[in-house]
Amino acid sequence: MFTPFRLLLNANRKNKRLISIGYDIIAVLFSLYLAIALRLGTASFHVGLDEVFSLLVTLFVTIYSFIKLGMYRAVLRYMMLPAVGHIFLGVFLSALTLALSGFFFHSFIPRSVPFIYAGLAILTLGGPRILVRSIYYHYYKRQKPNVLIYGAGATGRDLAYALIQGDEYHPVAMLDDDRSKSGQVMFGIRVYHPSEFSHLQSLYQPVKLLLAINNINKGKRLRLVEKLSSWPIEIQSVPSVEDIAAGRAIATEVKDLDIADLLGREPVEPDPQLLSKNITGKSVMVTGAGGSIGSELCRQILTQKPKILVLFELNEYNLYQINQELSSIRTALQIDTEIIAALGSVQRQNRLEKLLSAYSVNALYHAAAYKHVPLVEDNIVEGVRNNIFGTLACAQAAINTNVNNFTLISTDKAVRPTNIMGASKRLAELVLQALAEEGSETKFTMVRFGNVLGSSGSVVPLFKKQIRSGGPVTVTHPDIIRYFMLIPEAAQLVIQAGALGNNGQVFVLDMGEPVKILDLAQRMIHLMGMSESKENKLEEGDIEIKFTGLRPGEKLYEELLIGKDVAGTGHKKIMTAQEDKLSWEDMNNILMELDQYCHNFDVKCIKELLKRAPLGYQPSKAQVEPK
Repeated sequence: MFTPFRLLLNANRKNKRLISIGYDIIAVLFSLYLAIALRLGTASFHVGLDEVFSLLVTLFVTIYSFIKLGMYRAVLRYMMLPAVGHIFLGVFLSALTLALSGFFFHSFIPRSVPFIYAGLAILTLGGPRILVRSIYYHYYKRQKPNVLIYGAGATGRDLAYALIQGDEYHPVAMLDDDRSKSGQVMFGIRVYHPSEFSHLQSLYQPVKLLLAINNINKGKRLRLVEKLSSWPIEIQSVPSVEDIAAGRAIATEVKDLDIADLLGREPVEPDPQLLSKNITGKSVMVTGAGGSIGSELCRQILTQKPKILVLFELNEYNLYQINQELSSIRTALQIDTEIIAALGSVQRQNRLEKLLSAYSVNALYHAAAYKHVPLVEDNIVEGVRNNIFGTLACAQAAINTNVNNFTLISTDKAVRPTNIMGASKRLAELVLQALAEEGSETKFTMVRFGNVLGSSGSVVPLFKKQIRSGGPVTVTHPDIIRYFMLIPEAAQLVIQAGALGNNGQVFVLDMGEPVKILDLAQRMIHLMGMSESKENKLEEGDIEIKFTGLRPGEKLYEELLIGKDVAGTGHKKIMTAQEDKLSWEDMNNILMELDQYCHNFDVKCIKELLKRAPLGYQPSKAQVEPK
């Protein structure tokens, strides 16, 4: 771009306005002169005092009209149709003023001069503005990377307009399944049918496809994402019109597709009565409040407006973060809930009893646990202490302080466990069932579910990081499958299950169809605009998928039920498992022996005891090599 034009664009706003006003004064005077000269057919003519007054009034009204119409506040490079309309209106007022002033001042201004002047003024006042925008758009803004927009509805139109004005991307075409929209032009952007994607890609070489469709149901969106995952382009989504209107997002705030889109399943709407039953107006405590599941439980609980919400967490930073976040949510939603941030370990029963008693806790959600399989496998004593004896301490504290409802967040790894983490969670379930059989004011329920997407240990953020860094994407085994659920959905179902249960029940969440981890990795690679290559064959694609072998204690397939005896509940996504239990006498003997082994850090005896206990624990002897 040539230097004078660049200097004009880079000038400060005040100088630009002065330059614009100065130019408009010259343009109006020149248009007036030329209009009279064309009417009289001569470049030289007499101008009297009356004509001068008429011209000055016209000039003043024109500049004043432009100021009131905001023409000197508009940024020329972004000028759109409304500004062009203001130019026409300002010129009309100017021409009308010329005609009226000529009549009142008895000036020698022929009747046709205002019409000639109006045409010339539109050219001299509007032409340079349109020219500036055209030069800027075609030579300067074209430096932005090209993108395609999928969706020509309200969200797509808002996105296109915002991108044209902004500095992020240059929208070159819009795609829409509605054939009646094909051929339409919005803000200079043509709408095409998705079948023309290959042609558009070769023509414009867009860097990504922005998904601007938010007015379809979840099922249709999942099918659309499935179709787009085969396109060789990175795909991102934009906020909904509602979020933009509410100020929760801006139109150009593009982001990766929701985890729900990657998961390929529709979350179930919660039952409001079950969500509020044990929470609204009551005192609630969450252990492990700073963890992935615990923090989401806190968010969901807060929206049900408890009287008091006690956050119990061992990690100081995590507790600080969730406390700050919940305080902001409370302010935004204008909720009166008292939030208590309490540091401490679930293994300290006395600390728990003091808190439960001080705040008269009605419902306790026990999410505190060590869940990372390899880490617990390498730290067996601490894993057992935290997951088993921590649960025992919480349960006994709840009994001693007459807590009404105690809900344990368990895991599918507790079913026929092959690792210490799963075995410890299964024994924790049996501990609560044994306590329930003893009878107390506290109702114990356990909720068992699979992996949650987006948690700290989830494969999704790990895969994203690996893909962005160029790979390889690491998958333990080509046949490994897992059940997945979104964190908010899992937290809602945990709360609802706790409201459903009878004392000592184990609930199992319907996780839908299991997901093959290899398929999930491939889908993420495709949706990020790349292709996968097989191990040691990098020339076949952008990202290598590398199989690392199963980790210690890891299974190819996770299960949710120990036996086949399962019954439905009042919620279609929550089932109750009928499984063997232990008496408190038998359980107490196991716990006393286990406590002694933990005290002595006797890992071998701990493993042997867990194998003898009725847990179904069979530690994996070796890693399974990938095929």
